[in-house]
Amino acid sequence: MNTPWIIGTLAAIAFFAIWEWAAFKWPKRFNTLSHFVATIGATWPLSIWLMGLFAGILAAHFFWPWCGNPLGQGAG
Repeated sequence: MNTPWIIGTLAAIAFFAIWEWAAFKWPKRFNTLSHFVATIGATWPLSIWLMGLFAGILAAHFFWPWCGNPLGQGAG
C-alpha cells in the first residue's frame, strides 16, 4: 500500500517548507538547509561525502535495471 509513503513524502515536504520559510523570515534564529550543509561540512568535511554517497545509493537503487523496476526498465 502506498499511503504511508505518500503521507511521509508530504510530511517531509512540509517539514522542509516550514523550516526554510522560518530561516528566511528569521535568519538569525534558523539556518537554511544550504547553510546547515555548509556549516556541517566545514566542521566535519566527511559529512558532505557521506550525503553524496547516500544520494548516489538512492539513485542507483531507483534507476538500476533490476527485475520489476519500472524506472530502470527492468524485465518483469
